[in-house]
Amino acid sequence: MKRISIFIVLLACAFGNAQNSTDVLRYSQDNIQGSARYQGMAGAFGAVGGDLSALNVNPAGSAVFTNGLFTLSGSVYNINNNTTYVDTTIDDYNTDLDINQFGAAMVFNNNNESSGWDRFTLAFNYDIVSNFDNQVRISGNTSQGIDNYFLNFAQGLPLGNILLQEGEFLENAYLDIGSNIDAQNPYADQQAFLGYYGGVIDPAALEEGNTVYNSNAQYGTVFQQFTRNTAGYNSKYTLNAAARYNQKLHLGASLNFHGIIYDQVDLFEEDGYDADSAIQFVTFDNFLRTEGAGFSFSAGAIYKINEMIRIGGSYQSPTWYRLEDSLSQRINSDLADEDIDFINFDVVNIFDRYTIKTPAKLTGSLALVFGKSGLLSVDYGYQDMSAATLGPDDDGNFANVNDQISNQFAPVSTLRVGGEYRIARVSLRAGYRYEQSPYANDDLVGDLNGVSAGIGINFGESRLDIAFNRSEQETALSLFDTGVTNTATIDRINTNLTLGYTFSF
Repeated sequence: MKRISIFIVLLACAFGNAQNSTDVLRYSQDNIQGSARYQGMAGAFGAVGGDLSALNVNPAGSAVFTNGLFTLSGSVYNINNNTTYVDTTIDDYNTDLDINQFGAAMVFNNNNESSGWDRFTLAFNYDIVSNFDNQVRISGNTSQGIDNYFLNFAQGLPLGNILLQEGEFLENAYLDIGSNIDAQNPYADQQAFLGYYGGVIDPAALEEGNTVYNSNAQYGTVFQQFTRNTAGYNSKYTLNAAARYNQKLHLGASLNFHGIIYDQVDLFEEDGYDADSAIQFVTFDNFLRTEGAGFSFSAGAIYKINEMIRIGGSYQSPTWYRLEDSLSQRINSDLADEDIDFINFDVVNIFDRYTIKTPAKLTGSLALVFGKSGLLSVDYGYQDMSAATLGPDDDGNFANVNDQISNQFAPVSTLRVGGEYRIARVSLRAGYRYEQSPYANDDLVGDLNGVSAGIGINFGESRLDIAFNRSEQETALSLFDTGVTNTATIDRINTNLTLGYTFSF
């Protein structure tokens, strides 16, 4: 029988506890994207409104519009990752270009003087909440080899659970093990299978009942190279309605529809073993894809105390995501099974759908408007990240993960300050933002600090805006969840240059 070189099988199986706090954080973070004007003021629009991306902070902001408009924005993203792992530092630069925002608003004025409701607005907006395009490279010498990863999964597992059956192909066995609903942790069994047939570990005895495994590697230290390539986005479509009462009170609400596409490709190489080691090199790669959708809503108010002072408040609901993961893996070494290449990125595990609920967020805002000369705005946000959960609720696998989230995460305070100064048709903008670490231990993820600047030119019925924003944050990255637990420290600098065009009608 002819062996098929590309073997694609889609299965539904349990992913064990592979979803963790990292996934929650990835889909909870709100990077400063949006229109160029919004970015130029660091997103401090909670009591200002009058910008489509301001709906992300306070949905009452659309009631500030005096006429209909359309806005389109495009950004150049640049990420600089300065990564240190044990004894080696690597600098990486990644650049991307995308249309990150577009939307429109229609304003309906009520000329009935007996009604206090004098303005109604309907708006639609699309924003990229997070752009996942990035690359991180790590290399260095360490005493923690990849054999520890596979041994941690294999120890205590009967050899018979991962042995090939007569006439069975290697890739079939890999998928069958992952879909074994009778196993306590099918994902863990798959990893033990890869370690064994990848030549990294061997059983102490070639007996089906054997539960003890040994490494084929001998080393004091090994040299590791790791590359993580990510791509995709978290997007948000917003449907908004708002109204103004007595020219002072602005009320608004939004329905938000989120879309997730996330690809993560991890490429790992290890060598530098002792000269008499049975194994001399290992490669181990993983391709994770996440797709799904989410829903949230928001409500807010802006009150004009007088011609100078405005205050605002908003509530952003939790975002309820429903996601699906698929995983492909491949491994090789100089001791691997001769058919090991048939387990590759074309052999796909599709796992049961799961849910993530990100925490609600409260924002309070204050703005000072200096007539037609400019404005100064401050937003304070609060979000308790420890309230995030993974589900479904009736799946016991997530109980321990949610306990870890509750213990690891902490409340997050966010401060945004922005200003705008107008000189005839030109507007000069600047902003600052601070975001507290979401972790109780800020060694895992540090505080974020960012600055921004921008300029806008008003042509009457249209406006051209340019913004620059820069943020910096230090994070820690583990190569694997178990076995190789050394962390790399990443000093990440995000720089965006955004051009936006607004047409009024």
